[in-house]
Amino acid sequence: MLSTCRFRSSTAVALLMATLAGCTAAPREVAQAPPNSAPPTTAATPGDAYVELGIAELLGRMAEGTLDSRTLVQAYLDRIAAIDKAGPTLNAVIELNPDALREAAMLDGERREGRMRGPLHGIPVLLKDNIDARPMANSAGSLALADHRPARDAFLVQRLREAGAVILGKTNLSEWANFRSTRSISGWSGRGGQTRNPYVLDRTPCGSSSGTGAAIAASLATVGVGTETNGSILCPAAVHGLVGVKPTVGLVSRHGIIPIAASQDTAGPMARSVADAAALLQVLAADNPRDPASAGDAHRDVADYAARLDPGALRGARIGVLRKHGVNPQPDVDAAFTRALDALRAQGAVLVDADIATAGQWGAPSLEVLLYEFHDGVDAYLADSGAAAASLAGVAAYNRANAAREMPLFGQELIEQSLAKGPLTDRAYRNARDTARRLAKAEGLDATLAGQRLDALVAPTMGPAWPIDPVNGDRFTGAGYGVAAVAGTPSITVPMGDARGLPLGLVFMGPAWSEGRLLGYAYAFEQATRARRPPRFLPTISVESPPAGGDR
Repeated sequence: MLSTCRFRSSTAVALLMATLAGCTAAPREVAQAPPNSAPPTTAATPGDAYVELGIAELLGRMAEGTLDSRTLVQAYLDRIAAIDKAGPTLNAVIELNPDALREAAMLDGERREGRMRGPLHGIPVLLKDNIDARPMANSAGSLALADHRPARDAFLVQRLREAGAVILGKTNLSEWANFRSTRSISGWSGRGGQTRNPYVLDRTPCGSSSGTGAAIAASLATVGVGTETNGSILCPAAVHGLVGVKPTVGLVSRHGIIPIAASQDTAGPMARSVADAAALLQVLAADNPRDPASAGDAHRDVADYAARLDPGALRGARIGVLRKHGVNPQPDVDAAFTRALDALRAQGAVLVDADIATAGQWGAPSLEVLLYEFHDGVDAYLADSGAAAASLAGVAAYNRANAAREMPLFGQELIEQSLAKGPLTDRAYRNARDTARRLAKAEGLDATLAGQRLDALVAPTMGPAWPIDPVNGDRFTGAGYGVAAVAGTPSITVPMGDARGLPLGLVFMGPAWSEGRLLGYAYAFEQATRARRPPRFLPTISVESPPAGGDR
């Protein structure tokens, strides 16, 4: 559930940032020029009638009888065949649900009989390939788990089905949610190959929820579910012009999700609008006794998120502006951020320059925590789900035995480091866990908010998508979301503009359980700016490409 990047340092902090932001090199064959990458065309594509349509619009058509779920599912399947598997060849969908059409037809029958399951009745959803969903495999992109078919749905999948959603399929990801190697590549997995960015096909889709980001941006489904430990929802959402919600750890159950770290893992919505993200989060958020982090916390706020979508939500809000930490200075990003701040101010927000005194200090202890928790969590998941690879050690052995397919250019350094760690009763683990959370949360985000009486913090989510590069690996240029990831608190990215056609996001961060408030701010900003543009499937960026703010 991590995103991806490359840093030229061997220090623990740099290793953490390189891993969590996602740095790497890739097998040469996956980083070559995209196949069939013709210039954008106006020719009709399957599913064009439903491109960019959201949940409310689609449910409205179903209610009036001009659309049914089976027709919508078939349109998305046709679009996946035309765009994902042919044409631009995004390679975002790793597996389709063979029962999707049958399930959609069943939901149509229930609708005709007046039986509505819930707020997503008939809406197709894609899931990242680390979430259990029958009858499909759940592999984390690893060939070691390519035949692993869990007997039960993840808790969040149960929630989706109860709400009437159609599980359309699974999406590719950075293998093991990018916690395999310090040199992995964004959007590449042994099982799924390389996912590509639909805005510019030779640019990174970022990770690790890369397939979900590319698929939802290209309207291969209505909404999608990603997972995050540090940036794996926010990064791919930002580079795909999407709204991505990383909830407070515990708001959404992790049971049935292949883990990295119990202290930071969460699932969350990826959507083309704040309204769709809010509707999906409403379904995903629920107590679950099998996940201690989501079991009955008294501070949880699962009120009606749709009711918080007020275009005037920013009036009077005190917003802290993070200028010193995160994304490296870049003219296009700086210009877009300046315009975003102007929009916030125009909507009535009070902007205050803010600084996180502990910025960067949580890196080394956080990496230590992840190494310990990955070993413990993966072993528990594999045992509970009855996987053939019964432990992380078994996965590592499989990779060594099949190195030509699984490790053609990068290895499994992080898996090996994790295997060397002891149990979670080790004092070193407990000290690292407490230190990382204290520096990021109590003395970091919470102290910054309280010290200046702020309602939220904002920063550029990250820089523009970098080229897929088999020689130098990823060219990550920083991110603004790290403090919320380590603190376990919510963050939301929303489109704020572009850099020569490459989407840029603005991240809102707040205290634990403030999802409703942040959704309101994100919605007000979205409605004021309307910054999202659909992808054009460009093969590359030429010197003639317009600058940010130009003709899109």
